[in-house]
Amino acid sequence: MLGIGEFASHGRVSVRMLRHYDSIGLLRPAHVDPNTGYRHYDAGQLAELDRVVALKDLGFTLEQVRQILADRVSVDELRGMLRLRRAQLAERIEADQARLREVEARLRLAEGETPEVLIKTIPGVRVAELSGIAASYGPADISPVISPLYAALVNRLESAGVPVVGQPVAYYEDADDGVVVVHACLPVAADLVDGVTITDLPAIARAATIVHRGSIDSIMTSYGDLARWIDANGYRSLDYAREFYIQPDADRGDRWVIELQEPVEEGKGRA
Repeated sequence: MLGIGEFASHGRVSVRMLRHYDSIGLLRPAHVDPNTGYRHYDAGQLAELDRVVALKDLGFTLEQVRQILADRVSVDELRGMLRLRRAQLAERIEADQARLREVEARLRLAEGETPEVLIKTIPGVRVAELSGIAASYGPADISPVISPLYAALVNRLESAGVPVVGQPVAYYEDADDGVVVVHACLPVAADLVDGVTITDLPAIARAATIVHRGSIDSIMTSYGDLARWIDANGYRSLDYAREFYIQPDADRGDRWVIELQEPVEEGKGRA
């Protein structure tokens, strides 16, 4: 028999935690002295304690751990719980990585790294487009809208036998009720395609452009860099920037290369 202190030491947990496990029926001592109340454990219970700690480390609640160890969870249920936990962890990692990229971008800015902005002419282009509504211009609202639009657009063009002749383009408009109209576009040489709109995007005579590299989640940093450059260099914004997708990255999500193309004219202030 091992006293509670010795058992806790071998199991790499605290005595307080063992007392809590006992109180909720998760791990009972092998013997409790009726006179002193001292708890004693069998060495074989270390394996059970290891399972408790391992399941806790996976993110299961103590109640879930108790049910699993009591065999009140079937193998299929446990497999489902583990898959759910895997998805939750993956989502948390992705969110943390997005925040890390945002921190790195802002750190570069704080350290004086100047983003390259070019003034150029953007030629007009004929596109097939589908449109949708987003609640705001933030990536969290835009991405769930624009991704299905592009998927549907690709399917419709393929079904119609219409080839895509250039890189994807997106542009945005304000709606009367405060929401955002999202336009997902693919360059084509066709005049008519069933189920999609054919639009001639006009040329931009003078555009301030910046290339965003990385996750869509951090694109607002590049938008901010572009806005500051426009203001600091004596230009005035005329409209929202188009997004020209040089290297889309739907699979990885963190290797996008997007040129932001904002129409400008000389003169301080924004239109």
